[in-house]
Amino acid sequence: MKKIVLIILSILVSMLAFSQTRKPVVEEPEPPLTRILFIFDASMSMSDKWEGAQKFVKARELMFELLDSLERVQKQHPLEVALRVYGHQSPVPPQDCHDSKLEVSFGERTIGLIRDKLMSIEPKGTTPIAYSLGRSEEDFPEGNDSRNIIILVTDGIEMCQGDPCEVSAALQKKGVVLKPYIIGINIDVKQADMLACMGNYFDAGNAGQFRQAIKTIVSEVTSLTAVRVNLLDINGKPTETNVAMSFHDMTSGDVRYTYMHTMNAEGQPDTIYLDVLSQYKLKVHTVPPVYKDGISIEEGKLNIIDVPAPQGTLVVDVKGDDPADSDIKCIIRETGLPHTIHTIDADKKQKLIVGQYDLEILTMPRTYVNAVRIDQGKLRKIDIAQPGTVVINFRSPAFGTLLHQNGDILTDIYEFSPDKTHYKLRLQPGYYRVVYREQKSHSAKNSAEFKFRVKSGEMTVQNL
Repeated sequence: MKKIVLIILSILVSMLAFSQTRKPVVEEPEPPLTRILFIFDASMSMSDKWEGAQKFVKARELMFELLDSLERVQKQHPLEVALRVYGHQSPVPPQDCHDSKLEVSFGERTIGLIRDKLMSIEPKGTTPIAYSLGRSEEDFPEGNDSRNIIILVTDGIEMCQGDPCEVSAALQKKGVVLKPYIIGINIDVKQADMLACMGNYFDAGNAGQFRQAIKTIVSEVTSLTAVRVNLLDINGKPTETNVAMSFHDMTSGDVRYTYMHTMNAEGQPDTIYLDVLSQYKLKVHTVPPVYKDGISIEEGKLNIIDVPAPQGTLVVDVKGDDPADSDIKCIIRETGLPHTIHTIDADKKQKLIVGQYDLEILTMPRTYVNAVRIDQGKLRKIDIAQPGTVVINFRSPAFGTLLHQNGDILTDIYEFSPDKTHYKLRLQPGYYRVVYREQKSHSAKNSAEFKFRVKSGEMTVQNL
């Protein structure tokens, strides 16, 4: 029996040791809802021969393969699909440049409807690509909770007035869609250049290339890619962490992802996951923030993003104050620049990017400390004397001003109101004057002055 107990204990100890030493598993998060709008060319030129069949028929056959792939994806990831077709309603001549229609709207089970609709269409009209792209804005449901993608399948260029590249850029800038995909069927080089400016262009000169385009597109629109952000210290080592990061689409400026930078159990920056469909601008929310533009993510590899973000720490130490009760704040500006970059509570440590800063500490009177140097990994402490507390009681309502006296210089630091007669103020150690006149008196000669001194950490009561 003892042997059995020892064996069981040995197994339990081994299991515990394994659970403590094994590497944590980083799971890829589930992608957000993806909406794919197919814009399918059914113009007259799609009736020409290609790959041994009518171009439209062969493209439709390959399109069904793409739909089959998406149908499998749909079982695991949130995905909605819609279909817009152009060139299928009005034969040429004459040219109908508004021949474009949303044939299947977005919904949960639309792939079968798209197959049925494509089977009922015959190519006959013109090629209004710009108009179709413009109309697509209304095809996507309102809301910012999805990735909106357009896949254009065409064998030709714009045949009506309009600039497809300009329309595509406008849609991306407005955040309506991510960069579109274009599959060009048997298109010559000059025409291909006119289509490529719309987005991610795939040249499908044959069925094999079309299938490769399908494979790439399905992979990119249905998965996220691993990324590691190295926040580099002054020595170029990825030691900085615990700061928020936001990834913005470079074209629209929309926020795509937010993460809190984290180190994993091995002391390395943690792996995060991003969509390959956007080019990103990264904002690291240090103080002040640091940026990196033009970030492109490659699928199928761990993408490393290096961002210099060396930091040190500042604390404004109010002597004698309990950090939990301190009501004094500090405004931080980069030395020589007027705008505020951050405001912190006194007695709270704040990490700052290495550099020089000017501090405006909101004591009464205000305390200014300029050219404060923050160095990598070091704590810079600014000592401030503990304020004293002054209670001022006016006998009757009065107009008045509290002045700080520094030699012969008097500085206005507080205005009294005739609506109140009782005040409790925290003032820095030093000399002060109250100049006042009772509200009921209407002559300057009835002004009065009271001088007093404030000592650090002490309370005084002044009855006027």
